[in-house]
Order: sequence, then structure tokens, then C-alpha cells
Amino acid sequence: MSGSASVQASVMLHRPSREPQSMSQAKPVHSIAPPPNSRADVRAQLLASIERIADVISEHKSAAEAQRTLAPEVVTAMRGAGLFAMKSPREIGGAEIHPVDQMEVVEAVVKVDSAAAWTMFIGATVTGRALSALSDEAVDELMAAPDFPIMAGSLKPSGSATKVDDGFRISGQWAWGSGVQHADHVIVPVLRPDEKGLITAVVPRSQVRIIDNWHALGIKGSGSCDYALVDVFVPEHFAITTPGQRRGGAIFRMGYGFAANEHAIFALALAQLALDSFISSAQKKRGYGKGASIADREIVQRAVAESELRLRGAKLLMTDVLERLFDASADQEAPVALQAEARAASVLCTDEAIASTNALFRYAGGGAVMLDDPMQRILRDLYTAQSHLMVSDAAYEALGKLRLGLTDNAPLR
Repeated sequence: MSGSASVQASVMLHRPSREPQSMSQAKPVHSIAPPPNSRADVRAQLLASIERIADVISEHKSAAEAQRTLAPEVVTAMRGAGLFAMKSPREIGGAEIHPVDQMEVVEAVVKVDSAAAWTMFIGATVTGRALSALSDEAVDELMAAPDFPIMAGSLKPSGSATKVDDGFRISGQWAWGSGVQHADHVIVPVLRPDEKGLITAVVPRSQVRIIDNWHALGIKGSGSCDYALVDVFVPEHFAITTPGQRRGGAIFRMGYGFAANEHAIFALALAQLALDSFISSAQKKRGYGKGASIADREIVQRAVAESELRLRGAKLLMTDVLERLFDASADQEAPVALQAEARAASVLCTDEAIASTNALFRYAGGGAVMLDDPMQRILRDLYTAQSHLMVSDAAYEALGKLRLGLTDNAPLR
């Protein structure tokens, strides 16, 4: 399928593009009927959409790696496929996908291009979280645009906010802005002027200065560069000043679990690709001279078996935690201990993915270090993903403290 045909074939999951409307014509978000799709329908539609746009993503994979950001064609295709809307509230046209099914969606994109997958799930998370918490007035403005909005931005607070009439004036610089170059809006987390709590502002991309400094070890095509604001006015209705949920269902009450699943499956999917690549080449690769294939070595056989079991075990653990977390979030915020368990499980998944791939890389031979070999890129991407705040090993400490009765909270650090 050609790139253009793929884009035309892909459709927005719940909210097709429409002509721009003035605010007086825009339909208020609270009057939009929820999509009728069942959990199985949402999963099937998203996976089918990925199949339709896979050729577009694959075609631009090398260019994204070289240019350090996704091609506009890929962003357009993923937007049209509904991928950036998959974690947004159903009542405004998002898929509000179950966290376990989301892992399958992320895994499917990782198989095509890891940078596209990273940009997609970060964008979906930021967009969904913001749309669940913003004021009705702000969401009405955002949804009046012709396409479902894409947001990007960082988790870590920075900068400063000064309270002014009807809003805030914000300045600062933020790191790890995955996808900011293609977003419609950017989130800006900043401490309140009184240092009591957090303000998360949503700012048009046109008011943000992009700092082109994403020269990274891995996930090169994600464009996760810094971004800055200089004395930008943010209207009060575009600033989330009180933690909470205005719309959406259980996934928005899962705490860390809202994002932990995607980091877990990103790493596990990469490690599975490494394992598949290793197995497919093991019979062909020979030892010194005309020796036996590396597949005939017992130590290699053990490494393959251990890698498979490690990855399957980690995925089953993450799935189990997410199912329990989702059920516990049905009508209230999930218990802190369960949120902490989800985050710690995502760290374990990342650790197991790296351990598995490291073991295989040891026996993959000299060709694995070449830039055209998938193993080296997978390893680079894994180590880059491991540096994200969500999968910091501080999550182990937080869960351990809770289990030992030393604390009753688990801050993100």
C-alpha cells in the first residue's frame, strides 16, 4: 500500500475531521454523545488502523532517525488513525482504551518504528490527561478545531508562574518534550506562585520556543527536545490548578498506572524484537572459521530460553497489575499502594527487557554493532527509555517503603 493510500484508508476512531467552527458554532463537549464501541471494538479498530498506516511509518523510519524527529506524514497518519486520541475521554470522542489493550497497540507500533511508538504514546498520554482535567471552556475551544488535538510536553515541573488578572504569566524551560515539534498544544507543569501545588498549563505550540537539542543515544526520531516559554500569558481556563478529573472513566483514576503500562510494553516489545532477530539469525551465524552455528552452543540456547521466559513473565505481571488497578479505579482513585505497584512493575519490565537484550547481544557476533543491524538500535533505544522519570528505580524504593509501613504515599521521583 502506498503512503498516500494508507493515510486515506485510515480513519479517526471516534471523531472524524470536520470544518473549523467559530466558538459560537462549536458543539459543547458535554453534549457530544459517547461512542458506542465496546472494549473489543476499540482494540480491534485501533489495531486495524495501525495495519493500514504501517507502510507510511516504515517508509519514513530511517529519515526520522537521521532528522531526529518524525516526518509530518507519519504524524498525520497516526492522528488520522486515532492513535493520539486513544487515551482521551470517550465523552469528547476519544477511545479511552483499556490499559491492557493499550499495551497491545503500543507494541504493534513498536514493531514498525520505536520512535513513532514513543511519540504516539507520550502524545496520547499528555492529551488524554489534559482533556480529562481542563475546564469545559478550554475543551470546547480545543474541540472546535478540525482535528482531534495533539498535545506534548514534560512531566517534570520547571519555570515560574506569576498570577495576573484572568490567568498566569509563565516562563521557563522544560526537557524531554517528545513530539513538541508536531503538537498543536504543549503542556507546561510549573509550581504555583505560593509553592503549594502544581499548575499544569496548556499553551498553543505557536507560543513555545523549541530548543533543537535532541542529540540522543536512542529513540532518536522522537524529537524529545527542550522547549521554553518567555513571559507567556495563559488564560485561567487553560490552567489546571486543582488536581482532579472533570470527565472520563476509570483510566483517569489509575494514577501512575495511566502511564506506567506504556513504558513497560515499549521496553518489552523492543526486547521481543531483539529476541526474534537473534533467533532468525542464530542458525546462519558461525563461530570462528567454519565452526558450528552459534545456535548449537548450549550457552546460547540457555540465553534464548531465559530471554523468552523473562519477557513473558514480565508482561504477565504487568497485565495482572493493570487489570487489578483498572478494577480498583472503577468509582474512586486507585489505592496508592496499587499505583506504586504498577509503576514498580513497569520498572521491572524495563530492567528485564534490558537484561534479556544484553544477554543476547553478547552472543550476536560482530555484526550486531553495525549501524544497519537492528540489535544495536534496540539496545540504544532501551537504554534511552530507561532514563525516563517514570521508570526510575526509585519506584522500587517507593513500593518497598509502602510495604514496610514506612510511608503512606509514593511521590514521583
